[in-house]
Amino acid sequence: MEATAIIAELADKARLAARTLIAASDGDRVEALIRIAEELSASEVEILAANSADMANAVKDGMAESMQDRLLLTAARVAGMADGARQVSKIPSPLGKTLRESTLENGLHLKQITVPFGVVGMVYEARPNVTVDAAVILLMSGNAALLRGSSSAANSNQVLVTVMRRALSKTNISPDVIQLVPSDDRSTVAALLHARGKVDLVIPRGSAALIRTVVDDSTVPTIETGAGVCHVYVDSEADLTKALPIIMNSKTHRPSVCNAAETLLVHESVAAEFLPKAMAALREAKVKLNVDSAVAKIAQANNLDVSIANEANWSTEYNALEMNVAIVPSLLSASDHIAKYGTKHTEAIVTESEANTAKFIALSDCAAVMVNASTRFTDGEQMGFGAEIGISNQKLHARGPMGLEQMTTTTWIVTGSGQIRA
Repeated sequence: MEATAIIAELADKARLAARTLIAASDGDRVEALIRIAEELSASEVEILAANSADMANAVKDGMAESMQDRLLLTAARVAGMADGARQVSKIPSPLGKTLRESTLENGLHLKQITVPFGVVGMVYEARPNVTVDAAVILLMSGNAALLRGSSSAANSNQVLVTVMRRALSKTNISPDVIQLVPSDDRSTVAALLHARGKVDLVIPRGSAALIRTVVDDSTVPTIETGAGVCHVYVDSEADLTKALPIIMNSKTHRPSVCNAAETLLVHESVAAEFLPKAMAALREAKVKLNVDSAVAKIAQANNLDVSIANEANWSTEYNALEMNVAIVPSLLSASDHIAKYGTKHTEAIVTESEANTAKFIALSDCAAVMVNASTRFTDGEQMGFGAEIGISNQKLHARGPMGLEQMTTTTWIVTGSGQIRA
């Protein structure tokens, strides 16, 4: 069967099954997520075995270590997926909320309420946890899911979908609300992106190249999630005892993810005091440093191994233990650097000045601004949304971590008593 027909068949199944999801009560959807969590926990051995096969193939194929980290599932990560499903089940339903309500002079009563999108396609790379995160958020928000992961995670994704469908078979919701799109043929991505009328929305999650391909090629509406070239700016008014742990956590806690920091900017008034300690700590953590000429002089004076940054470095999302470092003469210069090289994801300032904080926030055109906190907090779970379906750095509809509410659209309900338009 050709890719277009495959996607059409899966989308039709999902849309039909979604009727059981829409007709379900909030309690039914909560029960479904709890069943999924229980089934994930009970199937840990099965899941890890499938992931081991994917990891073996990744090593054989020479996959980059940062991508291997995204692909890897452990007992703790399986438990985390189950906990994520439980957390989402505890969040109030986003469906049927009244956003606006009024009565016109002619007696018509208007009400705008939240409803599901319908059939949502996910295109993502490597990370099998997205299979579960996306499915539970879409299910809880009343949407059917078409999940197209990468071939590198084919075994992991297949078993996770099997486990979730097995859980749904024990509920009033059809297992067909979760569909796995085959990943052994690249043409299924193009078919999904062009399934306008069959698929209501597509969300990409992965590399900048993947996201660009989806946004540029799709005829189905998209929500653009973005690459993360995130910055930490240490201000002239910073508490330097706070700055170092923030930088280390932002860069080294999990360098392969989009909310890891890629560039450190330090105000010139504190650079001589702060940078030797900061660079020494980063080098001890095996972070490669690409620096400007002013930072290079401080590094040389302190016998620290660094490389001179080129133009491409400043706009690179490393997803690895590598970081850029620059000295800036002012907060405005830091903001100008971020505006030039950033990706509108997450920016952080370390400062004790309320005025500087306000200025930095005003100048930061991004999905999230961290004040005296690690960039790693731009995360649905950390922000209290349970799991997340992705982090949007676009400006339309959703921006930042996308949870349940962002997976709804609206319908206007107009109630009359026989009115006709003159």
